[in-house]
Amino acid sequence: MDNPQSSNQTSGWERQTLEKLAFAALQEQRARRRWGIFFKLLGFAYFAFILLALIDWGSDAGQNERHTALVNLNGVIQAKGEANAENIVAALDNAFEAKQAAGVILRINSPGGSPVQAGIVHDEIKRLRAKYPDKPLYVVVEDMCASGGYYVAAAADKIYVDKASLVGSIGVLMDGFGFTGTMEKLGVERRLLTAGENKGFLDPFSPQEDKQREYAQRLLDDIHQQFIDVVKAGRGERLKASPETFSGLVWTGKESIELGLADGFGSVDSVARDVIQAEKVLDYSVKDNLAERFAKRFAATTFAGFRDGFFDSAAHAPALR
Repeated sequence: MDNPQSSNQTSGWERQTLEKLAFAALQEQRARRRWGIFFKLLGFAYFAFILLALIDWGSDAGQNERHTALVNLNGVIQAKGEANAENIVAALDNAFEAKQAAGVILRINSPGGSPVQAGIVHDEIKRLRAKYPDKPLYVVVEDMCASGGYYVAAAADKIYVDKASLVGSIGVLMDGFGFTGTMEKLGVERRLLTAGENKGFLDPFSPQEDKQREYAQRLLDDIHQQFIDVVKAGRGERLKASPETFSGLVWTGKESIELGLADGFGSVDSVARDVIQAEKVLDYSVKDNLAERFAKRFAATTFAGFRDGFFDSAAHAPALR
């Protein structure tokens, strides 16, 4: 005969066990839900932080107050790079058109680049200076203003440097490689078919002909003379020209002042404060939007290996650097 008391005790124990299991499952479910919400919020906060970091919130702030307009020219001057004529010209146009901009500073950190891109920016500066005669444009050189960078700078009202800046390199180059000797040793035959006597001009896998070398030198001399003319016109009587001035040499900021390639020492802050006398500085530089930045980063990562492994005819284009 069953003991009723024993049955009740067993039933109570089972009920308590089931209650504990149910409670534990409930607690685990609640914890899982809390952690899920936490990680969702964390992911959202991270995404929001990235967006906030990429958005330029201060580009329009303060334009109704008297200020100094700043435009940056950073890196190699080239059509597909950050320092391309389209972006620089657009920024300069906006800076000059701003009614409350008392003056414009073009801050340059560039080793040079495309003579065409540099020439476009140079000519636009001259046009804007003529259109807005009461609004000066000063170049401030930080680390380097060489070759194509100086081509642009020569259009400014004045050029300010740091004593350790590198300035000058007024020259033109066209570089490439020749592999004919290596190909002969490896037993590799170059088969180049062209329609046009000089279509294979400066082909790195073919012997260099004297006639084509002379032609290339004439191209370089012509562009070099354009560079010289721009510097002489821009610097005027301030320039203390010598045979070495246009030889491609580079000088320190201190030496560049002595040679008349620059006008004095100064930084963005000091020129805005002491020369333009509008201490507030607003950056008018054109910045890529989020999609453009992502696209450029993706393209650079994806194609870097391919780019480094192949030759392009643009490698032989004249360069101010």
